[in-house]
Amino acid sequence: MTTRTPTTRDARTRRTATVHGLRLGLPALLATTLAACGVLGGGTRERAVIYAPDPRVAADPAWPAVDWQLSLTTPTAARLIDSFRIAVRPTPNELQVYSGASWAKTPTDMIEDALLRALEDSGRIRAVARQGSGVAADYKLVTDLRRFEADYDGNPLPTATIELNAKLLHSIDQTIVASRTFLVQEPSRGTGVVEVTDAFSRSLGMISGDLAGWVLQTGETHDRTAHGAGGTPAQQRAAARARVR
Repeated sequence: MTTRTPTTRDARTRRTATVHGLRLGLPALLATTLAACGVLGGGTRERAVIYAPDPRVAADPAWPAVDWQLSLTTPTAARLIDSFRIAVRPTPNELQVYSGASWAKTPTDMIEDALLRALEDSGRIRAVARQGSGVAADYKLVTDLRRFEADYDGNPLPTATIELNAKLLHSIDQTIVASRTFLVQEPSRGTGVVEVTDAFSRSLGMISGDLAGWVLQTGETHDRTAHGAGGTPAQQRAAARARVR
């Protein structure tokens, strides 16, 4: 039998065959890897269902009626938190997103809109508006959104978790009147996206109500203390009208 010595052309042929084999096998390997890792956020592309939580907050009878005006700054948040994708934390150190689902508005917009509506509908405040609207505000609310995610935390069902820090500032001297961190965790009734977004709607309503009540009570306490014996602005105006009569 004749033995043929491999030529340079044979080597190129073998390298080409090997490269072609890698090219053919790599997409299948990547698809398998992504399917294994992206249980919640991976998979094939599909039309996303858009969810728009729209809670209504009933005013607490304990909320005071105030005579000052408030401006709301746009909440700040990390880019990963303030996303249209619906975030879920299956394990403490892992953050994914639900496949085929998204929010109609970013979490910071949802927080701002829900709080504004809660204060306006309460009828307990003289005026409240977004910063830059032209309202001469006595107080300013600054918020930082820290969490807006479905968190399993080792449980079979996730909780709709919202955490934010709020600071109430006195507009005249820009001093911080008070600061507080709010955390709401509302259990979902199931693992599906519909049940999870329903839980977020309840969480959003609860944290908006808690924040609205805190702002009214904290601002009113500071306003009365700041004006001392002279009374609040409303009381001062009433006293002036009485003297004129």
